[in-house]
Amino acid sequence: MKTTILYGKESLHINVPDHSVIIEPHHLEGLKDEKQAVMNALRQPIGLPPLRELVKATDQIAIVISDITRPTPNDKLIPWIIEELPHVPLDNYVIINGTGTHRDQTREEFVQMLGEWVVDHIRVINHHCHHQDELVKVGHSEFGCDAYLNKAYVEADFRIVTGFIEPHFFAGFSGGPKGIVPGIAGIETILTFHNARMIGDPLSTWGNMVNNPLQDMTREINRMCKPDFMLNVTLNSRKEITQVFAGELFEAHDAGCAFTKEHAMIRCDRRFDVVITSNSGYPLDQNLYQAVKGMSAAHKIVKEGGTIICAAECSDGLPNHGNYAEILQMRKTPQEILDMINDRSFKMFDQWQVQKQAVIQVWADVYVYSTLGDEDVRMAMFKPTRDIENTLEQLKAKYGEEMTVAVLPLGPLTIPYVEESREGAAILKIYHLNNAARLVQYPVEGK
Repeated sequence: MKTTILYGKESLHINVPDHSVIIEPHHLEGLKDEKQAVMNALRQPIGLPPLRELVKATDQIAIVISDITRPTPNDKLIPWIIEELPHVPLDNYVIINGTGTHRDQTREEFVQMLGEWVVDHIRVINHHCHHQDELVKVGHSEFGCDAYLNKAYVEADFRIVTGFIEPHFFAGFSGGPKGIVPGIAGIETILTFHNARMIGDPLSTWGNMVNNPLQDMTREINRMCKPDFMLNVTLNSRKEITQVFAGELFEAHDAGCAFTKEHAMIRCDRRFDVVITSNSGYPLDQNLYQAVKGMSAAHKIVKEGGTIICAAECSDGLPNHGNYAEILQMRKTPQEILDMINDRSFKMFDQWQVQKQAVIQVWADVYVYSTLGDEDVRMAMFKPTRDIENTLEQLKAKYGEEMTVAVLPLGPLTIPYVEESREGAAILKIYHLNNAARLVQYPVEGK
Protein backbone atom coordinates (compact mmCIF):
# COMPACT_ATOMS: atom_id res chain seq x y z
CA MET A 1 0.00 0.00 0.00
CA LYS A 2 1.05 3.60 -0.54
CA THR A 3 1.41 6.09 2.29
CA THR A 4 2.63 9.67 2.60
CA ILE A 5 5.02 11.12 5.18
CA LEU A 6 6.00 14.72 5.81
CA TYR A 7 9.36 15.64 4.27
CA GLY A 8 10.78 19.13 3.82
CA LYS A 9 8.19 21.56 2.48
CA GLU A 10 6.49 18.81 0.50
CA SER A 11 5.64 15.16 1.23
CA LEU A 12 7.21 11.81 0.43
CA HIS A 13 5.11 9.01 -1.09
CA ILE A 14 6.29 5.47 -0.40
CA ASN A 15 4.98 1.94 -0.88
CA VAL A 16 5.03 -0.18 2.28
CA PRO A 17 3.89 -3.77 2.94
CA ASP A 18 0.12 -4.17 3.06
CA HIS A 19 0.23 -5.33 6.68
CA SER A 20 2.05 -2.16 7.81
CA VAL A 21 0.57 -0.20 10.69
CA ILE A 22 0.13 3.53 10.04
CA ILE A 23 0.23 5.43 13.32
CA GLU A 24 -0.93 9.03 13.36
CA PRO A 25 -2.68 11.38 15.76
CA HIS A 26 -6.37 12.10 15.59
CA HIS A 27 -6.65 14.70 12.84
CA LEU A 28 -7.83 18.12 13.93
CA GLU A 29 -9.03 20.66 11.39
CA GLY A 30 -7.52 24.11 11.52
CA LEU A 31 -9.59 26.80 13.19
CA LYS A 32 -11.97 28.50 10.77
CA ASP A 33 -10.92 31.97 11.93
CA GLU A 34 -7.44 31.82 13.43
CA LYS A 35 -7.22 35.54 14.11
CA GLN A 36 -10.53 35.69 15.96
CA ALA A 37 -9.56 32.66 18.05
CA VAL A 38 -6.29 34.32 19.06
CA MET A 39 -8.00 37.63 19.80
CA ASN A 40 -10.59 35.84 21.94
CA ALA A 41 -7.78 34.14 23.86
CA LEU A 42 -6.00 37.46 24.44
CA ARG A 43 -9.25 39.00 25.71
CA GLN A 44 -10.35 36.01 27.80
CA PRO A 45 -7.07 34.45 28.94
CA ILE A 46 -6.63 31.59 31.38
CA GLY A 47 -6.00 32.81 34.93
CA LEU A 48 -5.46 36.48 34.06
CA PRO A 49 -7.35 39.65 33.10
CA PRO A 50 -7.40 40.56 29.39
CA LEU A 51 -3.98 41.35 27.94
CA ARG A 52 -4.95 44.94 27.06
CA GLU A 53 -5.79 45.64 30.71
CA LEU A 54 -2.44 44.32 31.90
CA VAL A 55 -0.21 46.48 29.70
CA LYS A 56 0.37 50.20 30.28
CA ALA A 57 1.19 52.59 27.45
CA THR A 58 4.54 53.34 29.07
CA ASP A 59 5.60 49.69 29.43
CA GLN A 60 8.69 48.39 27.69
CA ILE A 61 7.51 45.06 26.29
CA ALA A 62 9.69 42.02 25.54
CA ILE A 63 8.19 39.27 23.39
CA VAL A 64 10.13 35.99 23.30
CA ILE A 65 9.66 33.85 20.20
CA SER A 66 10.95 30.41 19.21
CA ASP A 67 13.67 30.28 16.55
CA ILE A 68 13.48 29.11 12.96
CA THR A 69 13.67 25.41 13.90
CA ARG A 70 10.09 25.62 15.24
CA PRO A 71 6.89 26.12 13.21
CA THR A 72 5.30 28.64 15.60
CA PRO A 73 3.22 30.97 13.37
CA ASN A 74 4.71 34.16 14.77
CA ASP A 75 4.07 35.93 11.47
CA LYS A 76 0.44 35.86 12.65
CA LEU A 77 0.73 35.91 16.43
CA ILE A 78 3.04 38.92 16.78
CA PRO A 79 1.01 41.32 14.57
CA TRP A 80 -2.16 40.25 16.39
CA ILE A 81 -0.57 40.92 19.79
CA ILE A 82 0.53 44.37 18.62
CA GLU A 83 -2.92 45.07 17.18
CA GLU A 84 -4.46 44.21 20.55
CA LEU A 85 -2.22 46.81 22.24
CA PRO A 86 -2.84 49.97 20.16
CA HIS A 87 -1.94 52.21 23.11
CA VAL A 88 1.66 50.97 23.18
CA PRO A 89 4.17 52.77 20.90
CA LEU A 90 6.05 50.48 18.53
CA ASP A 91 9.34 51.77 19.91
CA ASN A 92 8.44 50.15 23.25
CA TYR A 93 8.72 46.61 21.88
CA VAL A 94 11.66 44.24 21.58
CA ILE A 95 11.26 40.78 20.06
CA ILE A 96 13.83 38.29 21.36
CA ASN A 97 14.58 35.26 19.19
CA GLY A 98 14.93 32.33 21.60
CA THR A 99 17.86 30.60 19.96
CA GLY A 100 19.04 28.64 23.01
CA THR A 101 22.39 27.40 21.71
CA HIS A 102 21.35 27.60 18.05
CA ARG A 103 22.71 30.03 15.46
CA ASP A 104 21.51 33.58 14.83
CA GLN A 105 18.78 34.18 12.29
CA THR A 106 19.38 36.52 9.38
CA ARG A 107 17.14 39.43 8.45
CA GLU A 108 15.69 37.36 5.60
CA GLU A 109 14.88 34.57 8.04
CA PHE A 110 13.27 37.03 10.44
CA VAL A 111 11.08 38.24 7.56
CA GLN A 112 10.13 34.59 6.92
CA MET A 113 9.36 34.06 10.63
CA LEU A 114 7.69 37.38 11.47
CA GLY A 115 6.67 39.11 8.26
CA GLU A 116 8.30 42.15 6.68
CA TRP A 117 6.15 44.73 8.48
CA VAL A 118 7.23 43.48 11.93
CA VAL A 119 10.91 43.37 10.98
CA ASP A 120 10.70 46.90 9.54
CA HIS A 121 8.84 48.44 12.51
CA ILE A 122 9.87 46.46 15.62
CA ARG A 123 13.30 45.88 17.15
CA VAL A 124 14.19 42.18 16.72
CA ILE A 125 17.29 40.64 18.35
CA ASN A 126 18.91 37.22 18.54
CA HIS A 127 19.60 35.74 21.97
CA HIS A 128 23.27 34.93 22.60
CA CYS A 129 23.73 32.39 25.38
CA HIS A 130 27.53 32.83 25.42
CA HIS A 131 27.57 36.64 25.73
CA GLN A 132 27.76 37.39 29.45
CA ASP A 133 27.13 41.10 28.90
CA GLU A 134 23.72 40.23 27.40
CA LEU A 135 22.70 38.10 30.40
CA VAL A 136 21.44 38.78 33.93
CA LYS A 137 21.62 36.43 36.90
CA VAL A 138 18.12 35.98 38.32
CA GLY A 139 18.91 33.40 41.01
CA HIS A 140 20.44 30.03 41.76
CA SER A 141 18.79 26.79 40.70
CA GLU A 142 18.42 23.88 43.10
CA PHE A 143 19.65 21.77 40.18
CA GLY A 144 23.14 23.13 40.76
CA CYS A 145 23.78 26.21 38.64
CA ASP A 146 23.25 29.95 38.55
CA ALA A 147 20.23 31.00 36.53
CA TYR A 148 21.04 33.48 33.76
CA LEU A 149 18.45 34.96 31.39
CA ASN A 150 18.51 37.45 28.53
CA LYS A 151 19.06 40.99 29.79
CA ALA A 152 16.51 42.64 27.48
CA TYR A 153 13.89 40.20 28.76
CA VAL A 154 14.71 40.64 32.44
CA GLU A 155 14.75 44.45 32.25
CA ALA A 156 11.42 44.74 30.39
CA ASP A 157 8.36 46.05 32.21
CA PHE A 158 6.06 43.45 30.65
CA ARG A 159 7.16 40.05 29.31
CA ILE A 160 5.31 37.85 26.81
CA VAL A 161 6.32 34.40 25.55
CA THR A 162 4.86 32.78 22.44
CA GLY A 163 5.26 29.18 21.38
CA PHE A 164 4.01 25.94 19.91
CA ILE A 165 2.96 22.97 22.08
CA GLU A 166 3.88 19.46 20.94
CA PRO A 167 5.18 16.35 22.70
CA HIS A 168 8.89 16.68 23.49
CA PHE A 169 11.36 13.83 23.72
CA PHE A 170 12.84 14.77 27.09
CA ALA A 171 10.87 17.75 28.43
CA GLY A 172 7.48 16.03 28.13
CA PHE A 173 5.97 18.84 26.08
CA SER A 174 7.39 21.87 24.32
CA GLY A 175 6.14 25.44 24.60
CA GLY A 176 5.33 27.39 27.74
CA PRO A 177 8.28 27.79 30.10
CA LYS A 178 10.68 26.15 27.62
CA GLY A 179 10.50 29.34 25.58
CA ILE A 180 12.43 30.98 28.43
CA VAL A 181 14.62 28.07 29.60
CA PRO A 182 16.48 27.06 27.53
CA GLY A 183 15.25 29.53 24.89
CA ILE A 184 16.82 32.69 26.34
CA ALA A 185 19.01 31.23 29.10
CA GLY A 186 22.76 31.55 29.54
CA ILE A 187 25.09 28.73 28.56
CA GLU A 188 25.83 27.71 32.19
CA THR A 189 22.11 27.31 32.81
CA ILE A 190 21.55 25.46 29.53
CA LEU A 191 24.39 23.01 30.17
CA THR A 192 22.89 22.04 33.51
CA PHE A 193 19.40 21.82 32.02
CA HIS A 194 20.74 19.42 29.39
CA ASN A 195 23.37 17.51 31.33
CA ALA A 196 23.70 13.73 31.05
CA ARG A 197 21.96 13.06 34.36
CA MET A 198 18.94 15.21 33.44
CA ILE A 199 18.61 13.81 29.92
CA GLY A 200 19.21 10.24 31.08
CA ASP A 201 16.55 10.34 33.81
CA PRO A 202 13.75 7.89 32.87
CA LEU A 203 11.19 10.54 33.82
CA SER A 204 12.64 12.87 31.16
CA THR A 205 10.55 11.51 28.33
CA TRP A 206 7.75 12.10 25.86
CA GLY A 207 4.51 13.34 27.39
CA ASN A 208 5.54 13.14 31.05
CA MET A 209 5.15 16.26 33.19
CA VAL A 210 5.19 14.52 36.59
CA ASN A 211 8.56 14.74 38.37
CA ASN A 212 10.23 15.37 35.02
CA PRO A 213 13.49 17.11 36.08
CA LEU A 214 13.64 19.24 32.94
CA GLN A 215 10.12 20.56 33.44
CA ASP A 216 10.85 21.06 37.13
CA MET A 217 13.98 23.07 36.36
CA THR A 218 12.49 25.24 33.62
CA ARG A 219 9.49 26.05 35.83
CA GLU A 220 11.74 26.82 38.80
CA ILE A 221 13.77 29.37 36.83
CA ASN A 222 10.70 30.81 35.12
CA ARG A 223 9.35 31.65 38.58
CA MET A 224 12.49 33.71 39.24
CA CYS A 225 11.60 36.05 36.36
CA LYS A 226 8.24 34.94 35.09
CA PRO A 227 6.62 35.91 31.79
CA ASP A 228 3.60 38.10 32.50
CA PHE A 229 1.63 36.49 29.68
CA MET A 230 1.85 33.35 27.52
CA LEU A 231 0.43 32.84 24.03
CA ASN A 232 0.88 29.29 22.70
CA VAL A 233 -0.85 27.35 19.94
CA THR A 234 -1.20 23.77 18.73
CA LEU A 235 -0.90 22.90 15.03
CA ASN A 236 -1.98 20.12 12.69
CA SER A 237 0.08 18.47 9.92
CA ARG A 238 -0.65 21.41 7.61
CA LYS A 239 0.73 23.81 10.26
CA GLU A 240 -2.74 25.26 10.77
CA ILE A 241 -3.68 26.48 14.26
CA THR A 242 -5.97 23.96 15.97
CA GLN A 243 -6.25 25.58 19.41
CA VAL A 244 -5.01 28.65 21.29
CA PHE A 245 -3.79 28.78 24.90
CA ALA A 246 -3.18 32.18 26.44
CA GLY A 247 -2.83 33.61 29.93
CA GLU A 248 -0.95 32.69 33.09
CA LEU A 249 2.15 30.72 32.14
CA PHE A 250 1.65 27.47 34.02
CA GLU A 251 -2.14 27.23 33.89
CA ALA A 252 -2.29 27.98 30.17
CA HIS A 253 0.60 25.64 29.35
CA ASP A 254 -0.91 22.80 31.40
CA ALA A 255 -4.17 23.23 29.48
CA GLY A 256 -2.29 23.09 26.18
CA CYS A 257 -0.36 19.97 27.19
CA ALA A 258 -3.56 18.19 28.24
CA PHE A 259 -5.15 19.08 24.90
CA THR A 260 -2.12 17.80 22.96
CA LYS A 261 -1.93 14.61 25.01
CA GLU A 262 -5.50 13.72 24.07
CA HIS A 263 -4.73 13.25 20.38
CA ALA A 264 -0.96 12.78 20.07
CA MET A 265 -0.12 9.85 22.39
CA ILE A 266 -1.09 6.45 21.03
CA ARG A 267 -0.84 3.05 22.71
CA CYS A 268 0.52 0.13 20.67
CA ASP A 269 0.22 -3.50 21.76
CA ARG A 270 3.65 -4.51 20.47
CA ARG A 271 6.97 -3.37 19.10
CA PHE A 272 7.89 -3.60 15.40
CA ASP A 273 10.86 -4.89 13.42
CA VAL A 274 10.96 -1.71 11.34
CA VAL A 275 9.62 1.77 12.06
CA ILE A 276 9.57 4.43 9.34
CA THR A 277 9.37 7.99 10.64
CA SER A 278 9.59 11.57 9.44
CA ASN A 279 10.62 14.60 11.47
CA SER A 280 7.33 16.40 10.71
CA GLY A 281 8.69 18.17 7.64
CA TYR A 282 10.01 21.72 7.46
CA PRO A 283 11.05 23.55 9.60
CA LEU A 284 11.51 20.66 12.05
CA ASP A 285 13.49 18.49 9.64
CA GLN A 286 15.94 21.12 8.40
CA ASN A 287 18.98 19.42 9.96
CA LEU A 288 20.09 16.04 11.28
CA TYR A 289 20.39 17.39 14.82
CA GLN A 290 16.64 18.09 14.90
CA ALA A 291 15.82 14.79 13.17
CA VAL A 292 16.81 12.93 16.35
CA LYS A 293 13.31 13.77 17.63
CA GLY A 294 11.63 11.72 14.91
CA MET A 295 14.04 8.87 15.60
CA SER A 296 13.23 9.09 19.30
CA ALA A 297 9.51 8.76 18.58
CA ALA A 298 10.23 5.63 16.51
CA HIS A 299 12.49 4.30 19.28
CA LYS A 300 9.44 4.01 21.54
CA ILE A 301 8.01 1.16 19.45
CA VAL A 302 10.90 -0.48 17.56
CA LYS A 303 12.20 -3.85 18.75
CA GLU A 304 15.66 -4.12 20.25
CA GLY A 305 17.86 -4.98 17.28
CA GLY A 306 15.22 -3.55 14.96
CA THR A 307 15.55 -0.84 12.35
CA ILE A 308 14.43 2.79 12.15
CA ILE A 309 14.20 4.57 8.80
CA CYS A 310 14.05 8.35 9.23
CA ALA A 311 13.16 10.68 6.37
CA ALA A 312 14.39 14.22 7.07
CA GLU A 313 15.34 16.65 4.32
CA CYS A 314 18.22 18.31 6.27
CA SER A 315 18.32 21.44 4.09
CA ASP A 316 20.50 23.05 6.79
CA GLY A 317 22.95 20.13 6.84
CA LEU A 318 24.11 18.44 10.03
CA PRO A 319 24.19 21.50 10.78
CA ASN A 320 27.63 23.06 10.37
CA HIS A 321 27.16 25.23 13.47
CA GLY A 322 27.22 24.07 17.08
CA ASN A 323 29.08 21.03 18.43
CA TYR A 324 26.83 18.21 17.20
CA ALA A 325 29.14 17.00 14.41
CA GLU A 326 32.28 17.49 16.49
CA ILE A 327 30.98 15.38 19.40
CA LEU A 328 29.99 12.57 17.05
CA GLN A 329 33.57 12.37 15.81
CA MET A 330 35.07 12.04 19.29
CA ARG A 331 34.40 8.30 19.53
CA LYS A 332 33.91 5.42 17.09
CA THR A 333 30.68 3.79 18.32
CA PRO A 334 27.39 4.94 19.89
CA GLN A 335 28.21 3.08 23.12
CA GLU A 336 31.58 4.83 23.35
CA ILE A 337 29.78 8.16 22.80
CA LEU A 338 27.39 7.37 25.65
CA ASP A 339 30.23 6.40 27.97
CA MET A 340 32.01 9.67 27.17
CA ILE A 341 28.95 11.84 27.77
CA ASN A 342 28.04 10.03 30.99
CA ASP A 343 31.48 10.84 32.40
CA ARG A 344 30.79 13.74 34.79
CA SER A 345 33.93 15.52 33.59
CA PHE A 346 32.49 15.88 30.07
CA LYS A 347 30.56 19.08 29.41
CA MET A 348 29.92 20.43 25.92
CA PHE A 349 26.86 22.12 24.50
CA ASP A 350 24.83 19.98 22.07
CA GLN A 351 25.84 16.83 23.97
CA TRP A 352 22.19 16.25 24.90
CA GLN A 353 21.10 15.60 21.31
CA VAL A 354 24.04 13.27 20.73
CA GLN A 355 23.21 11.46 23.98
CA LYS A 356 19.62 10.84 22.88
CA GLN A 357 20.81 9.78 19.45
CA ALA A 358 23.35 7.31 20.86
CA VAL A 359 20.73 5.69 23.10
CA ILE A 360 18.62 5.06 20.00
CA GLN A 361 21.58 3.74 17.99
CA VAL A 362 22.58 1.28 20.71
CA TRP A 363 19.02 -0.08 20.60
CA ALA A 364 18.40 -0.22 16.82
CA ASP A 365 19.94 0.38 13.41
CA VAL A 366 19.01 3.76 11.93
CA TYR A 367 18.82 4.59 8.21
CA VAL A 368 18.52 8.22 7.08
CA TYR A 369 16.83 9.36 3.87
CA SER A 370 17.85 12.97 3.24
CA THR A 371 19.63 15.41 0.94
CA LEU A 372 22.86 14.90 2.90
CA GLY A 373 25.85 13.22 1.33
CA ASP A 374 26.33 9.58 2.29
CA GLU A 375 29.62 10.36 4.04
CA ASP A 376 27.94 12.92 6.30
CA VAL A 377 25.29 10.36 7.23
CA ARG A 378 27.92 7.71 7.97
CA MET A 379 29.98 10.19 9.98
CA ALA A 380 26.96 10.48 12.28
CA MET A 381 27.00 6.65 12.60
CA PHE A 382 23.79 6.30 10.58
CA LYS A 383 23.23 4.26 7.42
CA PRO A 384 22.28 6.27 4.32
CA THR A 385 19.41 5.20 2.09
CA ARG A 386 18.44 6.70 -1.26
CA ASP A 387 15.43 4.42 -1.72
CA ILE A 388 13.23 3.58 1.28
CA GLU A 389 11.26 0.93 -0.62
CA ASN A 390 14.45 -0.85 -1.67
CA THR A 391 15.77 -0.70 1.90
CA LEU A 392 12.55 -2.35 3.11
CA GLU A 393 13.04 -5.17 0.62
CA GLN A 394 16.62 -5.68 1.78
CA LEU A 395 15.52 -5.79 5.42
CA LYS A 396 13.32 -8.81 4.70
CA ALA A 397 16.53 -10.86 4.54
CA LYS A 398 17.10 -9.95 8.19
CA TYR A 399 13.56 -10.12 9.58
CA GLY A 400 11.79 -12.51 7.20
CA GLU A 401 8.82 -12.08 4.86
CA GLU A 402 6.51 -11.44 7.83
CA MET A 403 8.60 -8.46 8.92
CA THR A 404 6.45 -6.12 11.00
CA VAL A 405 6.42 -2.47 9.90
CA ALA A 406 5.02 0.71 11.47
CA VAL A 407 4.93 4.16 9.88
CA LEU A 408 4.85 7.52 11.68
CA PRO A 409 3.86 9.92 8.86
CA LEU A 410 4.02 12.97 11.12
CA GLY A 411 7.09 11.87 13.06
CA PRO A 412 7.29 13.37 16.57
CA LEU A 413 3.84 14.94 16.30
CA THR A 414 2.71 11.38 17.09
CA ILE A 415 4.01 9.68 20.22
CA PRO A 416 3.34 5.94 20.22
CA TYR A 417 4.19 3.81 23.22
CA VAL A 418 4.16 0.19 24.35
CA GLU A 419 3.17 -0.24 27.99
CA GLU A 420 5.35 -3.27 28.55
CA SER A 421 8.45 -1.54 27.18
CA ARG A 422 11.36 -1.23 29.56
CA GLU A 423 11.41 2.57 29.36
CA GLY A 424 8.87 4.38 31.47
CA ALA A 425 6.14 1.73 31.65
CA ALA A 426 4.81 3.03 34.95
CA ILE A 427 4.62 6.56 33.55
CA LEU A 428 2.89 5.61 30.35
CA LYS A 429 0.06 3.81 32.14
CA ILE A 430 -1.21 7.28 32.98
CA TYR A 431 -1.89 7.93 29.32
CA HIS A 432 -4.46 5.38 28.12
CA LEU A 433 -5.41 7.50 25.15
CA ASN A 434 -5.90 4.99 22.34
CA ASN A 435 -9.60 5.88 22.24
CA ALA A 436 -8.80 9.51 21.50
CA ALA A 437 -6.20 8.83 18.80
CA ARG A 438 -5.97 6.51 15.85
CA LEU A 439 -4.03 3.36 15.12
CA VAL A 440 -4.69 2.95 11.39
CA GLN A 441 -4.14 -0.43 9.75
CA TYR A 442 -5.31 0.35 6.24
CA PRO A 443 -4.18 2.59 3.36
CA VAL A 444 -4.52 6.24 4.28
CA GLU A 445 -5.18 7.55 0.76
CA GLY A 446 -8.69 8.76 0.08
CA LYS A 447 -9.77 9.03 3.71
